[in-house]
Amino acid sequence: MVGGKVLLEVTDLKQYFPIKKGVLGRVSNYVKAVDGISFKVHEGETVSIVGESGCGKSTTGRTILRLENPTGGEIIFDGVDLATLSKREMRKKRKDIQIIFQDPYASLNPKQTVYQILNESMAIQGIGESGKRRERIKTLLQTVGLQEHQIDLYPHQFSGGQRQRIGIARALSVRPKLIVCDEAVSALDVSIRAQVLNLLKDLQHDFKLTYLFISHDLGVVRHISDRIIVMYLGKIMEVSDKEALFEHPGHPYTYALLSSIPSTNLDKKKERIILTGDVPSPINPPGGCPFHTRCPLAIDKCKTDIPPYITLGETEFEGISACHLVHDGKLDYARELKHSTV
Repeated sequence: MVGGKVLLEVTDLKQYFPIKKGVLGRVSNYVKAVDGISFKVHEGETVSIVGESGCGKSTTGRTILRLENPTGGEIIFDGVDLATLSKREMRKKRKDIQIIFQDPYASLNPKQTVYQILNESMAIQGIGESGKRRERIKTLLQTVGLQEHQIDLYPHQFSGGQRQRIGIARALSVRPKLIVCDEAVSALDVSIRAQVLNLLKDLQHDFKLTYLFISHDLGVVRHISDRIIVMYLGKIMEVSDKEALFEHPGHPYTYALLSSIPSTNLDKKKERIILTGDVPSPINPPGGCPFHTRCPLAIDKCKTDIPPYITLGETEFEGISACHLVHDGKLDYARELKHSTV
């Protein structure tokens, strides 16, 4: 769906969390969870954000939703900068941008029935007449693969996969334009995971939805994405079309992530790239390229100069990479490894 209207445009987004010390609670430093990232999401598109735990992907989603107030930058959603809205103004916009949480157990109120959970979100946004919402909720349950008679059951009476379907129904109940899926299938069994992913794809087609899909599982991301954003230490390392990223990754960090995917082909030996060292602290990130302390291709320039974004194809949709070693829109990993200094 790339090429349609830009629904979400994030520019130089920052999310710094203060570290306070002493009796007076003075700010001594900041955790730079998201450090100046920019990207676009088009209508009807699924853009995924991937990376190791702690890279800032979930914080990015929560900041876009204004569950956390951004430290800086713009969040232009449907022509409006969400970062500048008051709490009251943001409450009105929430029906257009919803979230599916990672934990299907903790995200539902155990004291409310399915009807009460879904009715509450619709009532807050003033959607539908009070007397007619029950029928709409029954329809929503059928839409997500549940039964009408389950409308008065409590969350503990459902399996994990069914609870996540309730979470999806809750997001759909207010007729959103964008849904942030924050590790929406990571807590589910593998067989149930596939069912929920297929459901999300079907719902996207039927309701003309746009997804920002956050995940650490590249297999899941390959199944559902149109484009993929690779994050590391609060910054974007690469943005690429799904097929291009898996066939010709444009950043050493992306190579390492892809090499960690298990292979089912026993006849073909897969090279595993083992990253040495730990992820640097987001309190005091390294200078230059943030990945240089663990990169097997790092050169002296990587330690001092922040790499510019290099276009990987003929258009911006084909990808960008923040790597000094990208030449003519390509990264020859094998060749660069032979000449690397680290």
